[in-house]
Amino acid sequence: METQLFDVVIVGGAATGSSAAYFLLSNPDFKGKVLVLEQDPSYQHCATTLSAASIRHQFSTPENIRMSMFGTEFLRQFKHNMDVNGDSSDPAFVEGGYLFLATAEGEEVLRSNLQTQQAEGADIQMFAAAELAAKYPWMNTSDLAAGSLGLSGEGWLDAYGMMQGMRRKAISLGATYRAARVQKLLHQNGSINGVELENGEKIHAKFVINAAGTDATRLAQTAGIELPVQSHKRSVFYFTSPAHVPGCPMVIDPTGAYFRPEGEGFIAGIAPSADQDPPCTDFDVQHELFDDLLWPLLAERVPGFEALRLVRSWAGHYDMNLLDQNLILGAHPQMQNLLFANGLSGHGMQQAPAVGRALSELVVYGHFRSLDLTRLGWQRVLENQPLIEKNVV
Repeated sequence: METQLFDVVIVGGAATGSSAAYFLLSNPDFKGKVLVLEQDPSYQHCATTLSAASIRHQFSTPENIRMSMFGTEFLRQFKHNMDVNGDSSDPAFVEGGYLFLATAEGEEVLRSNLQTQQAEGADIQMFAAAELAAKYPWMNTSDLAAGSLGLSGEGWLDAYGMMQGMRRKAISLGATYRAARVQKLLHQNGSINGVELENGEKIHAKFVINAAGTDATRLAQTAGIELPVQSHKRSVFYFTSPAHVPGCPMVIDPTGAYFRPEGEGFIAGIAPSADQDPPCTDFDVQHELFDDLLWPLLAERVPGFEALRLVRSWAGHYDMNLLDQNLILGAHPQMQNLLFANGLSGHGMQQAPAVGRALSELVVYGHFRSLDLTRLGWQRVLENQPLIEKNVV
């Protein structure tokens, strides 16, 4: 069997992998060949297409804010930049905003986060409880102290359309996409040589990018690297309601529940408690989570939701970074030509443009140029020094 040679092999062709392929091949300083290997070319089970498909700037970590702000600009220019022969996918970006609600107990954290966000240029404003009540008369604000709202740049979109747009553009620029599962990484003397596919075929590469999502940990282990990332299931519920909720943003309740408009209805979700959130790879919807926990919380926050009707639901997975629920980006000290983009912990779709650009810079220049994302590298993992993100949804 003939061995193939590529400059860069990207394992995982969803949002992050396709973003990396696009930014590599649109960079005039890169002259190489790119292969993207995707084991699920239907993308039926990938995290991108099963997510709540939202983007926010309201993080507590400057790097997360900067990456998502770039994601917003990327989406605003998407139709133009992803054009292929006069045709472009539409990510249907709706800048509806995020509204983080806080009780008196959480107000100080909200205000501290706001200072960081505004310092980074995010268009966020704080509202007192009385202002929230006037702005959203359909909402129960009796237990609230404040809320922070994204006035622009935050919202939701068609994640599948975004991913397919990047994929198609990358292919038009010369990327090769193949449906294949990578069995293991090929390495010798502290350097990655390429990958071996499930069918035994070997592909040599100068760089390999691990953008394999929930399969990333297994892949890293084949090179002797322990990646602290696990697959955790998240269920999303779509419902309709006779409630009239004009101007509804993506609402993040103090309980961790969220909801936002979607078509003629709403989507909502909540993370299960830690003792009910084991590593998981199945796609069974946690219906009891909706019946026992989420529905009562929704009805408490929006009284009109008491009469909601659940229409459909689905489950996807987060590639959860167990250290600090933040991205692990860049090379491991043991292997400088093996690049990681893993553990996005639910932020993958919104941060994919910035992550793809960062990966391309590491390949072409050996360092970050656009955004300094050094703190998201392996050093904090190896030293067990978590980079805490306070706004985890």
